[in-house]
Amino acid sequence: MNKAPEKSNVQKALAYFARYLKPYWKGITIVIVLGLISTATQVIAPIFLGNAVSSLTKFVAGAFKGQNQLNNFYQALGLMIGFYALGIVSTFIAWMVMSKFNADSTNDMRENLFGKFQRMLIKYFDTHQDGKLLSLFTSDLDNIFNAMNNAVFEIISQGTLFIGTIIIMFVVNPMMATMTVATTPFILIISIIIMKKARKYLDKQQDEISDLNGYINEQINGQKVIIANGLREESIDGFKTYNNKVRHAMFNGQFYSGMLFPLLQGLSLLNLAIVIVGGAWMIVSGQVSQAVGLGLIVTFVEYSQTYFQPLTQLTSIYSMIQLALTGGRRLNAVEEQAEENPELDGEVLTEIKDGVKLENVYFGYTPDKEILHGVNISVDKGKSVALVGPTGSGKTTIMNLINRFYDVDKGHVMFDGVDVRDITLKSLRDNVGIVLQDSVLFTGTIEDNIKYGKPNASREDVIRAAKEAQIHDFIMTLPDGYDTEVSDENTIFSTGQKQLLSIARTILTDPTFLILDEATSNVDTVTEAKIQKAMDAVIAGRTSFVIAHRLKTILNSDKIVVLKDGNVIEEGNHQELLKEHGFYYDLYTNQMSFE
Repeated sequence: MNKAPEKSNVQKALAYFARYLKPYWKGITIVIVLGLISTATQVIAPIFLGNAVSSLTKFVAGAFKGQNQLNNFYQALGLMIGFYALGIVSTFIAWMVMSKFNADSTNDMRENLFGKFQRMLIKYFDTHQDGKLLSLFTSDLDNIFNAMNNAVFEIISQGTLFIGTIIIMFVVNPMMATMTVATTPFILIISIIIMKKARKYLDKQQDEISDLNGYINEQINGQKVIIANGLREESIDGFKTYNNKVRHAMFNGQFYSGMLFPLLQGLSLLNLAIVIVGGAWMIVSGQVSQAVGLGLIVTFVEYSQTYFQPLTQLTSIYSMIQLALTGGRRLNAVEEQAEENPELDGEVLTEIKDGVKLENVYFGYTPDKEILHGVNISVDKGKSVALVGPTGSGKTTIMNLINRFYDVDKGHVMFDGVDVRDITLKSLRDNVGIVLQDSVLFTGTIEDNIKYGKPNASREDVIRAAKEAQIHDFIMTLPDGYDTEVSDENTIFSTGQKQLLSIARTILTDPTFLILDEATSNVDTVTEAKIQKAMDAVIAGRTSFVIAHRLKTILNSDKIVVLKDGNVIEEGNHQELLKEHGFYYDLYTNQMSFE
């Protein structure tokens, strides 16, 4: 069976827009109908203008009864004004209707994009800069909204106007119509060449802006490091490099797309001259009378402008349309990304009866670089296992596999003998609690942050968790206590206190299995003692993995697993490993000598 050809980027972008505009088909239908009415008024009104000129000419020449011609003049003039007025009203109503469904549809795009982010695999966020992701919400969605709010109505109204004008021109006078459209083939050839160039650079413009946003976000997050190392000038130089790429792509994109407008304006004037000369020739050659000929010239002068108006208008907004198509392509690419499905069938994990086990696990974040090489680790129910080893040995990777942020390449991660891939994601995540190395606070109160994983928890439960995490006393020194407003960017908490809050959050969720990832790596000795006490409280009676650099925090672990270069090289409790005088012994003695 032949494989269906892959859709082009433009097709994907158009399919993306169609998907979000489909629910608003009633509004779109109203806009199209009103657009047709507006078009009809614009193509019919010039006929009455020509009739008015013909009647006035005959009245002035006195060739017919004067009062009759004057009445015809007023009638034609009144009909022309009436049609133009109807066109204005139709356009105004269509604009209001379109503004409403454009705002609603782009709002749907924004909500669905954010919702998609919440369902996507961790791998996507690990491989994309924050700034690039934010540019989807800002630059790309703004471009789409601007285009839909301006370009969509123009495409509908100007497209129907263009077709309607051609039809009515050939109905009124085929010869004059032929003269009016004579330059069209030349216009199309030039426009296609220019638009291909413009599309290339406008696509590149958005990609370069995304890279620039990524760089800016990275530099802002690392501002303290930049200042501390005296790298401000280097940071500015890096910005200039990215910014120059944006400038170059933006200039070329706007240059080529902007070139169409003056070109068509010039061709419009040329076409106007052709129409006037052609009409005059028809009068001089006797093909039409002077009165009729003057009316035809006036009518087709109007049609010449109306004929070029859609071409001029559409080319003037070409860059807007192309940027929207680029945004649609980029957003569609996000929607095509794989996502987690917590509702997939599988066993529901309610508790741990036996323990957790990694069996012959092989894994790499990329196919060409394997991180874990046949790792075997087990922890019995209610016991704690500490993972130690140098940076890059695979400790955090094991955490990622246990919680199914990633899936193993080979081997098994099992809870009570059941592979995590056969357990529902929701029940797995409900039973696994993680305290990360870098704690995160969310905008809201202290209470909101502690009960983030359990929104329905009572104030009493929150206080109990805070006490176990050794952070209650500090919270009570604050004027508003648990109602104090905090955020991750503007917080009254130190790094260690944020870690204690994170531990309180985990205690409140009461997980069956616990992972502590370098929980004491970024704190002072006094805070470390508090965190250690809080860790002891949260670990008590729970099956747990503790990942640690500071070995004195895991001396009482039931088992210590030593990792190096993705392999388990030693295993045992603290005393057993010291007796072996191996890699752990060297780690411990070297670290203790600096304490």
